[in-house]
Amino acid sequence: QVQLVESGGGLVQAGGSLRLSCAASGSVFSIDTMRWYRQAPGKQRELVATITRGGSTNYADSVKARFTISRDNARNTVYLEMNTLKPEDTAVYYCAAGSREFNYYWGQGTQVTVSS
Repeated sequence: QVQLVESGGGLVQAGGSLRLSCAASGSVFSIDTMRWYRQAPGKQRELVATITRGGSTNYADSVKARFTISRDNARNTVYLEMNTLKPEDTAVYYCAAGSREFNYYWGQGTQVTVSS
């Protein structure tokens, strides 16, 4: 089993920045890929960014050039640096971990609110 704990959410003005963290514990050796998702009220959960154990990354078009995903394998932690935040980035952000194909574990989510 793997436990994921997100932190770093909060309220920020448009144009501001936040850094989310997701700390993994337990059987972390089983994790290859970690992902950040977000879900806004009334909307489906959206994949925001992906990072593999080797450091390959992918981003949703809506966050490219503004968000950066990174990973510290020694600390079993993945980060999401979010810059130039927009009101439409407001959502609950979730961390997920698993293989290249599937997510096996989810965090509890952290709220990000961007005011205009």
